Amino acid sequence: MIQVKVNRKGAERVESGHPWIFTSDVIDRDGAQPGQAVTVADPRGRLLGTAHYSGSSQISLRMLSGQSEPIDREFFLRRLRAAEQHRRHVVHGSSAYRLVHGEADLLPALVVDRYGDYLVVQTLDQGMDAAKAVIVSCLEEIFQPKGIVERNDVAVRTKEDLPLQTSILAGDVPESVALEFNGLMLRADLLHGQKTGIFLDQRENYLAAASHARGGRALDCFTSTGGFALHLARKCEHVEAVDSSGPALATARANAALNGIANIEWKESDVFDLLSSYANARRHYSLVVLDPPAFAKSKRNLEPAIGAYKEINLRALRLLQPGGILVTNSCSHHVGEGELLELVAAASLDANRTLRILERRTQGQDHPILLTVPETLYLKCLILEVV
Repeated sequence: MIQVKVNRKGAERVESGHPWIFTSDVIDRDGAQPGQAVTVADPRGRLLGTAHYSGSSQISLRMLSGQSEPIDREFFLRRLRAAEQHRRHVVHGSSAYRLVHGEADLLPALVVDRYGDYLVVQTLDQGMDAAKAVIVSCLEEIFQPKGIVERNDVAVRTKEDLPLQTSILAGDVPESVALEFNGLMLRADLLHGQKTGIFLDQRENYLAAASHARGGRALDCFTSTGGFALHLARKCEHVEAVDSSGPALATARANAALNGIANIEWKESDVFDLLSSYANARRHYSLVVLDPPAFAKSKRNLEPAIGAYKEINLRALRLLQPGGILVTNSCSHHVGEGELLELVAAASLDANRTLRILERRTQGQDHPILLTVPETLYLKCLILEVV
């Protein structure tokens, strides 16, 4: 294989356990082509391992192995089987889960989600995109799915000069797929739905939130397709679920009907405005969920994002009395748990509420986190009680 040399900084990053090497740290590309598997060496020629090379992204190399080895069919079969073995240990009561979580499964830039008999694939860099046919072949051999979809419609692919596209790669895929999810029956649109069909990363947090519900009225903000609301409905007298997306709410209503759940009121509204009007009207709830989209998509907008997170938590806290539960989430990688705790604390002081931490959670275990790769941790979930 072609050998790409990197400077001392790039080598130290790999040695620290992180798989990314930035283009500024590459000192000799040796004619490497976009999407090619290459060996990587430090300035003295000492081997660091094997990586996928990108010709356009700021992340020039993504390490695949700590040794020199072919990135072939056997490599992908081995890594995919290891990923599935982990899910057998951590996923229970659900036929929908993340099968491959990129770097955390030692397959950087590859995402595979399983929805029962169907798989959804995302190849997010030039290397994984070039290997797409081999990956699909391996998935067919291991899982014998009825269909495989590619949801390569995510903006990050533009940084790799890759087209945005959605297509069926193998088999047939219906308009909606039935699946089991924490004891609920749901339907997912794999070709047009949120993310790869539904939000999978909150699966364990849905159950955790429901375990703290004590009846009464709950408010689920940014409900999307109703994940928190559907789980809370089994524990609360009434649930109000709010989102600004009409199509997402239509899916949520259909899933509620599929499970015979009739105690959820679905509202299409701007959450910030609705929370303000409810606080002014002195409404109270026993439990409030905040699960907003990522406000901080980059470090450049971190300060306004923290302000938005604080404001929305402040408005939610004004709806809770002593004994009330706040479930607040952030999926912004650039807002760490420490920042989230600080801004919620500031909001609690402004709202004149004292909070007790009940749980500090992250994404589900099917979205594993590597200790030396902080980017694999992105979802923070706090469950708090008003004292």
